[in-house]
Amino acid sequence: MMGIQIGGGEWLLGPEVTAKYGGGLMWIATIAIVLQVFYNLECGRYALYCGEPIFTGFMRTRPGPRFWMSMILFLNLSALIPGLSTHGAAMVASLWLDRPPGVEDRWLVTGLAYVFLFLVALPVLIGGKVYNMLQWIMTAKVAIVLGFCLLIGVTCVSPANWWNVFSGFLKFGTVPTIVDGHETTVNVFQHYLHDGTWPMIALGNIAVLGAFAGYAGGGGLGNATYSNFVRDKGWGMGSIVGAIPSAVGGRHVTLSHLGKTFAINPENLRRWQGWWRYILVDQVYVWGPGCFMGMALPALLSLQFAPHSDLVGAKLDWAQSLITADGIRHAPLFSAATGKVLWIITVFVGLMVMLPSQMSVVDDFSRRWTDLLWSGSRRIRETFSGNDVKRIYYTILFTYVLWTAVAAYLFSTYGTPKLMTLVIANLNNLAIGLTSFHVLWVNCTLLPPEVRPRWYHRAGVIGCGVFYLGMAGLVFMTKQWPILVELVWGK
Repeated sequence: MMGIQIGGGEWLLGPEVTAKYGGGLMWIATIAIVLQVFYNLECGRYALYCGEPIFTGFMRTRPGPRFWMSMILFLNLSALIPGLSTHGAAMVASLWLDRPPGVEDRWLVTGLAYVFLFLVALPVLIGGKVYNMLQWIMTAKVAIVLGFCLLIGVTCVSPANWWNVFSGFLKFGTVPTIVDGHETTVNVFQHYLHDGTWPMIALGNIAVLGAFAGYAGGGGLGNATYSNFVRDKGWGMGSIVGAIPSAVGGRHVTLSHLGKTFAINPENLRRWQGWWRYILVDQVYVWGPGCFMGMALPALLSLQFAPHSDLVGAKLDWAQSLITADGIRHAPLFSAATGKVLWIITVFVGLMVMLPSQMSVVDDFSRRWTDLLWSGSRRIRETFSGNDVKRIYYTILFTYVLWTAVAAYLFSTYGTPKLMTLVIANLNNLAIGLTSFHVLWVNCTLLPPEVRPRWYHRAGVIGCGVFYLGMAGLVFMTKQWPILVELVWGK
């Protein structure tokens, strides 16, 4: 989960936001990550109790599986846009060209994106469980990415920038505003106490800020996949349900169509508390801190090195991380030879961010719909045995890869990779906002009272829903609503 979350928000939008506003808006990431911990805990709670992913729990509520499959398909639209592989392709193109690619290099980037879309599907073909291969790849990604950023951060980033970023996680209420024609940041509470009025918030970049919130931590339905991982890891009742087997080497791995529950008695509730401690440690001591470090370290590099880039102020179709890499290349701190080596390493680290994250999106989409069909379709339950689940998983996976190739062409022809990122993240806000309330509904009605969430867990999940729906609504009212009004009323 930590490896998955180091993706678009951490490597694309975090550096872009900090390069423009400093560390003052990092508090948005604080709220997003803390609320997502509550969301993840509740997804894990359901899987611990019955060994089913939370999506199966969704379909157990009214009005039934068909309705919820349609709703999840709508909320899952962001997964149909392959933004991360396109950004990864831009990084490889920059190594080939010895410079960040421009508009004239669009088709080189698009061609490489097609190659990567197929390559990222290969690792999940081998092993016993698909989960096991993902775990190895994400562990390597975390070690390489955070290790590199920490090394450069400790040795090359000034204390002032360290303070700027990490203090920003606690600067609640700091917002962008316009002062004397220039965009800056101001704390709304301090402004009110000093002037007696609220500042005018600059909403010109609200889509970027909404995307920043959407990508901080996990975002979207990707968080709900935590319940699938709990099952495949074999925690709780997942240990007797099974997992999705790989195409090669997964002959002895099976998956039950439906979950299994345990009797409520003192001994089982004692075991439940032991299971629950695994989830708490995983989220509170691993995933949450990993999210903060994943947001902070790339932002440190952006603050320190982006000002040295020749690309500052240029309108780029591709990642802000390329501006950071270009800044490292031209930083006066390094010699020309050292700067070029570090530039290559930084671009490679960016590639390690993008491609495994795109692989996780491919797996996430395929896993989600495999589980939905595996447990939600009576015909599939009656036709396929436990080991046959991989036939459904890989059929969905290859169909998805073919579709994303089409989506990559459409965005490369009629849009930009950055537009991909903004659309994905803001759709994620809507998805996690709505499903927050559904997760809570499932856990407060389908689970026995003894294992239901306590009041503070419920408050955290409600806060998650309100926060993300609020961000989605603000972006819609600022960006899409004026366009809709003009189309309908001509005003």
